Amino acid sequence: MAQAGTWNTTPAGGAKASPTDDKTLAQWWSTLGDPVLTALEERAVKGNLDLRQAEMKIRQARAQRESARADLYPSITASGSATGSRASTRANGELGQSYSAGLSASWEPDFFNRIRGTVAAYTADVDAAQEDLRNILVSLTAEVALNYVDLRSYQSQLAITRANLAAQQETYQLTVAKHESGLATELDVQQAALSVESTRAGIPTLETGLQKASNAISVLLGERPGTVDALLGEVKPVPVIPAEVAVGLPADLVRRRPDIRGAERQVAAQSARAGVAAANLYPSFALSGLLSFSSLDIVNLFTPATLAGSLAGSVQQTILNRRRLRAQLNIQDVLLEQYETAYEGTVLGAMQDVEDALKAFANEQLRRKSLADAAAAAERAATLSRNLYSSGLKDFLTVLDAQRSLLSLQNQLAQSDAAITADLIRLYKALGGGWS
Repeated sequence: MAQAGTWNTTPAGGAKASPTDDKTLAQWWSTLGDPVLTALEERAVKGNLDLRQAEMKIRQARAQRESARADLYPSITASGSATGSRASTRANGELGQSYSAGLSASWEPDFFNRIRGTVAAYTADVDAAQEDLRNILVSLTAEVALNYVDLRSYQSQLAITRANLAAQQETYQLTVAKHESGLATELDVQQAALSVESTRAGIPTLETGLQKASNAISVLLGERPGTVDALLGEVKPVPVIPAEVAVGLPADLVRRRPDIRGAERQVAAQSARAGVAAANLYPSFALSGLLSFSSLDIVNLFTPATLAGSLAGSVQQTILNRRRLRAQLNIQDVLLEQYETAYEGTVLGAMQDVEDALKAFANEQLRRKSLADAAAAAERAATLSRNLYSSGLKDFLTVLDAQRSLLSLQNQLAQSDAAITADLIRLYKALGGGWS
């Protein structure tokens, strides 16, 4: 499948369509400059249970390959026996003994690559299993980072909400004092109380989200939920994105993405199996040999006089069952076409992942700029409205609207900061980062 020379989405917001650095992509989380995240990624790579299962599947595929490879070599069997017998007393009760030992060997010359094709198929299976492990690494490192960003975002939103709650409580106390002085209505007091409790009600939801993110990280590390609570308890900001990100070109994906590499190996494995099915239409050959010693006396067992041997060759050709063999070949050919189509779909899906991530990464940075300007304006408006209300120059509804807008915009800004970093993580994942 031909790939376009450049991305359809113009890289922006620090993303550059320059060649990717494999070393940087292999440990992309280091570009975020967060030592806690780096430590979590290292623990995940060592302890994740999905990775352990993938490693077991690689060992299984290797064992299957070695089993198939053994058919390329002769099979040799050693045997030995000793027999004793005694005649009846009517036959003088004579005791008879006999001894034998031998080696037998058989070998199938692989003239039509039936055995070598099977080995090639299993070799491609091993490669595909290794790519599956790498693909798990790509997803794992991204999921750890995404949950880490979520956790830091929840911490930030909690700090913002609690700060706004404190400001609203001060406003509530001011409103109560003004009401007692006859300068505010009971409605103003109740609206202030409503604002306080509405803001307070958002805290448990944020705390739940924070704990879920922490639990998810623990499980990704292969540990019990809550294991990393102490490590992540200190409030820290969302990791900041680097100034520049090299996203490479579409052609780099075929080389870098484990799912594409694995799909190509599946095509190779199925191609080899189709070759084996074709080889089954041709004759099979076999060579066998036997060396044996037999004697009535064990002392003279291994002498030239007791040696016997044989050598035989055979050929087998299926005659009446060829329709079934051809049908099996057709099945393998159709399966090969399916794997080839799946490969093309994997490439297209990978390109879409990058295009989507590039667009989201660029647009979220534009959105963040507008939110930052709006949040700054909302903070000034909240301060002004409260001062004017204290002076009796504005009604309480103006204060409430300003405080609600400030809380909303500050939380949106915190969420946007997290979204930008999360979009970068998804971009690194789409590029196939996280393995070496």
